[in-house]
Parts: sequence; structure tokens; C-alpha cells
Amino acid sequence: MSTPSDKGRILAVDDTSSTLELLQRNLTSQGYQVFTAPNVADAIRLLESTPIDLVITDLKMPGASGMDLIRHVRENFKDMEVMMITGYPTIEGAVTAVKSGAEDFLAKPFTDEELAAAVQRACEKLQRRRMAQATLFHTPHSPQGLIGESEAMQKLRHAIAKAATTSATVLITGESGTGKELVARAIHYSSARAAAAFVPVNCGAIPETLQESELFGYLKGAFTGATETRNGFFQTAEAGSIFLDEISETSSSMQVKLLRVLQDKEVRKVGATTSQKVDVRILAATNKDLTALVKKEAFREDLFYRLNVITIAVPPLRERENDVLLLANYFVTKFAAESGKKTARFSDEVWQALKNYYWPGNIRELENLLQRLLVMADDEMIEVVDLPAHMHFSAGSSKNLQRTLAEVEIEHIRNVLASVDGNKTRAAEILGIDRKTLREKLKPHTIKAP
Repeated sequence: MSTPSDKGRILAVDDTSSTLELLQRNLTSQGYQVFTAPNVADAIRLLESTPIDLVITDLKMPGASGMDLIRHVRENFKDMEVMMITGYPTIEGAVTAVKSGAEDFLAKPFTDEELAAAVQRACEKLQRRRMAQATLFHTPHSPQGLIGESEAMQKLRHAIAKAATTSATVLITGESGTGKELVARAIHYSSARAAAAFVPVNCGAIPETLQESELFGYLKGAFTGATETRNGFFQTAEAGSIFLDEISETSSSMQVKLLRVLQDKEVRKVGATTSQKVDVRILAATNKDLTALVKKEAFREDLFYRLNVITIAVPPLRERENDVLLLANYFVTKFAAESGKKTARFSDEVWQALKNYYWPGNIRELENLLQRLLVMADDEMIEVVDLPAHMHFSAGSSKNLQRTLAEVEIEHIRNVLASVDGNKTRAAEILGIDRKTLREKLKPHTIKAP
């Protein structure tokens, strides 16, 4: 909250000294820093000089009322929550208080547990809003767009810093959409090779017949259509780094040639009789288990060990605590600027849904969702109803620990399919299974694409 030494700063306002004493004693024992005021006028003077996170105010007091204080706070202090307490609880009063901006409505007499729960709810709401509204361009220690402050991201940055001090080959692992290329870029641009080129290559997007010529280049006349001599990606990356994404998609013959490059630091153009030295750092990435592929003899063991000098595992978004709120705010700001629209506002229920969701497609899925929401939104406020149907369950929900493992698996498969618009090939990749296994799992449940 406001300071690292306490859970938050609270201002309690009540004309009864015994109530103020009760609030101060209970909340101070829970780690909050508590200020008190016997009336609205004193409260306003204190607010003008002291940073406050939460105001707890009585409703009926001599002079200005608690409702007047709520309106004053909402009109003058953007980053503050308000909770009302009263000995005269009515439904009409509760509705009026909430409409005026009160976070909660607590009737006297209340128990210590009821007070603690209400204060915690208000402070958590404020914390979520602050995290959501924090612009990611000001997030500290975010090299090359690596946004997040979770423990998992701190460990990732530490690994990147270590890798950047050497020229050793790095194997970056992680699920699809986690940002493996961003990690590779962060390593390159934090290293001594930063002034030279960073060349990303999607091995899965290059046809097998063209992999050698694309990576190593070719001489004029080496094959039909080779009308000129051309350098490959390795020569382009001279003195810099080459990023071989989806390394598992390279052919067996190409794996042999890549092994030679790693061993000898030489490449041979198609049609050439001699090799040429290259000074290139290799960064490779995969979303598949290379160890399992080696056991199946689907990937060369010797190449795997050459690549696996330094391994960096990129955590999935679901393991990054509150980073999803930081990333969401970044994308909302980015897409609003690109489209010339005002930055959309999300309801608290939407923020909670984003935080609770499993994110099988990771950051890429989050980015695509937010871009779609901004494009399709009819007004500035995004509500839960605007989210895809498969995300509604996560709005304010708690984990159901009474389900069987089979039920959890089927729900996850359904969510993954929905996140990729029913693309079974893509869903199988995310789930780490082949299409045949996915089909078998779908049969008894008749799960269909949305």
C-alpha cells in the first residue's frame, strides 16, 4: 500500500470516541496505520496533509454527514477507498452510500472479524486498481519488454543477466505464447554483442527443402532459381546472435548441419565446396520437450546436448501471480494509442476474471483478447459480459476442489479450444499432445469448437 512498513493507511471518522478507539485498536493490531477524526471538517483537513488509502466514516454526525465526506473524497481524491459504518442500517441508506462511492456498508454493532474482512476487501480492491492502472512503461527492470514483478519474473531476469555475460549457447523453453523471443532479445541486447544484429528465424515456417539455403546461403547457379549469390541468416548475424525458434521443427539432415556449425563455427553455402567461419551466438527455443523427442529419436541427442549449455525456462502466465494485471494494462494502453481511442476502463469483476483465468495461450492469448475487447467495445467500460463465454466462469469464482481429475482435464481442454477458436492443431500444441490423442479425449465428451 502506501508504505512498506504497514498494510495501509486508514482514516477513521466518527463522533463517538469509543468507536474511534475500537477501530484504532483493532486495525492497528492487524498491521494498518490508523488516523482518527471526530468530524468531517477535521477529516478533510487531515486528508489534505496525509496520504490515506481507506476512509472509514460514520453516517450520522453533527454538522456534515458521512455521505458528505464520501462525496468530498470521490470528487477530490482519485486513489482512495471509502467504507461507511452506521448504527442506523437501512437498504436505502446502503444503496445511497454505495452509489455515492462507498466501497462497503458495515452496520453497528459489528464483530472484529466483520470489520477485518470489510477492510481487507476495500484494500484489495484499491491494490488491484493501482496495479491495473500502473503504466507498464514505468515498470522497473523491464528489459526489452519483459513486463512483470512476480517472483517467477525476477528469477527469469536473473537468468537472463547471467546468460548475457557469456557467449554460450542458450536453449529457451516454455509454452507457446510465453515470450521466448523477448527473452532471446533481452539476452542479446544485454550482452557484448548488442551493437551487432539479432536475427530471429522461425524454423517451423521454413519448408524443409529451403532450410539449408535460408540458414547458410547459396551460390549463384546452385539450384534452379538461384540467380545470384546470397548470404544466409547465419552470415547476416555475423558478430551478433541468431535466434532459432521452434528448433524441434528442423529436419534430420538440417540437425546434422547445425551440429557442425555449433562444433566448428563454420557454415557452407549451398553449391560451395568450402566453408566459411562465422562468429555468431546461437539462441534456440522450443515449446516441446526435447528430452522426450530425443528418447523417441525424433531429435538428435548430440545436437540437444550442444544446444543445452544454458537452459532458461520461461514461466507460463498462470504462474506469474499478479503480472497478468500489469500486462493487461500495458496492452490496453498500447492498443488505445494505436487506434486513437480513449483507454478503456475495466470493471473490478473483469480484472478479477483476468486474474483468475488459466491462460492456456499465455501472453499471446491475453494480448489478442484485449485487442479484440478494445475494437469491439461499444463504450469505455468493459464488463464481464464483454468477455468470451469461456472466461465467465472465472469472474469472482473460487477454485472448486471437489471435481475429479477427469473433470478438470476436460474443462482445461474446453478452455484451450476456446482460446484458439477451435483450432485443434494449435490446441494440441498447447496441451503438449498430438492431434490423435486430442481426438480420443474429445470423443466421450463431444467437446466442440466454439
